[in-house]
Amino acid sequence: MAGRRPHTAGAARPSPSLTGALRGLKAAVAAAVEIGRLPPADHRPWPPPDDPWIMKQTWRNLLFAHWPLPARVLRPLVPAGLQLETFEAQAWLGITPFVLTGLRPRAAPAIPGVSEFPEINVRTYVTAGGKPGVFFFSLDAGSMLAVTGARLVYSLPYFRAMFALRTGARDSIVYGSRRTHRGAPRAEFSAEYRPTGEPSHARKGTLAHWLTERYCLYAVDRRGGLHRAEIHHPPWLLQPAEARIQRNTMTQGLGIELPDVPPLLHFSKHLDVHVWAPHSLRATPARRRPPAARTGTALA
Repeated sequence: MAGRRPHTAGAARPSPSLTGALRGLKAAVAAAVEIGRLPPADHRPWPPPDDPWIMKQTWRNLLFAHWPLPARVLRPLVPAGLQLETFEAQAWLGITPFVLTGLRPRAAPAIPGVSEFPEINVRTYVTAGGKPGVFFFSLDAGSMLAVTGARLVYSLPYFRAMFALRTGARDSIVYGSRRTHRGAPRAEFSAEYRPTGEPSHARKGTLAHWLTERYCLYAVDRRGGLHRAEIHHPPWLLQPAEARIQRNTMTQGLGIELPDVPPLLHFSKHLDVHVWAPHSLRATPARRRPPAARTGTALA
C-alpha cells in the first residue's frame, strides 16, 4: 500500500546468557592452548615470536661455570654462518649443570618419569642476523627420550649420560655425570656447588648479563643447514656461587684445554622457559664439526 514502509525483520540478537557462554568457551579454549600465557617480555632485546611456542620446561639448581678463552681457540669449532661473540675481546666457554623439570608440550601435562632429568651442557656465545644466542658443543642428559627427541627436532648434539645427584653440606649440590653414549668422546664432570649471596638481576652491560641474557639457540645439521630456536624466560635471577670441581673432562673431546684459572661462577635456583620450534636460517657451507658434535644422528 502506498506510503507504507516495507517490514524488515531485524537480526536476532544473542541472549545475554548465550553471549556469556560463548565468552566462557572462548576463554576456556584460550586457556587450554595457553594463549597469552607468556611472562612479560620488556627485558628482551627483541620481541618473542608471533607463532606459538611448543614446549615448556623449568631449569633448577643451575650452575654457570665460565672460562675465558682466546677467540682463535673457539672460532674453528663454530659453524660457518655463525659469528663468535666476544666480551672485551675475550671469548667465553661455559659448562652448565642443572636439573630440568616440568618438561611438557604446549597444552599438555608433564608426564611423570619423563619430564624430569639432569643435564649438563658445554656452550659458547654466537650471533647471526642480529640475534645473539647460544651455541652448544654438547648436551648430556639423563633421559634417552630427551636425547633422541632433541637430536631429531633441534639438531642438537645431545648425548646419553649417567648422573648422581644429592644434597651436601650447607645445602650444596653434589653433582656427577658420566657420558655413556655409544661412540661418543668420553666426558665426565664432578663438582659440589652452592650459592653464596642474594639473588639479583645482572645489570645491562656487565659480563654476567652478556653471558646469560640470551633468547635463542643455534644448531647446525650434518648437511650444514643452520637453525635457530627462540626461547623466552624472565630475566635470570643470579647468585654468586662457589664450586669445588673434582673432575672435568667435558671439553677434552673438543680438543680444548681450559685455562688454569678459577671459573666465573653464578647460581640460579629456578627459571621457567618457553621454547619455540626451530627455523632454518639458510644453507651454510659444510665445515668439520667438533668430535662431540659429530657423533650420533642429527637431522634437519
